[in-house]
Amino acid sequence: MKSAYELAMERLSKAAPTVKLSGAQKKEIAELESQCAAKIAAREITLKGEMAAVADDVEKENALRDQLQLERRKLQAELEEKKERVRQGA
Repeated sequence: MKSAYELAMERLSKAAPTVKLSGAQKKEIAELESQCAAKIAAREITLKGEMAAVADDVEKENALRDQLQLERRKLQAELEEKKERVRQGA
């Protein structure tokens, strides 16, 4: 008798079968992730330096923190789009 987990996994694999990636696709995705991480780190360093400079102004510091979160989400969304194009073979 199968567990509920096993049954759910079977249904999931029928609805959305897993895609096998080639070695080149895996390498390209890894490179995209590395580039995104580097961009995020660079923005964090820049904005955290700016936050330190305005530490006495809570409003400006919060605005910079919000900007950092927005840019991080934007870069992550771009990464996911690029990864999907690689998976699709485009």
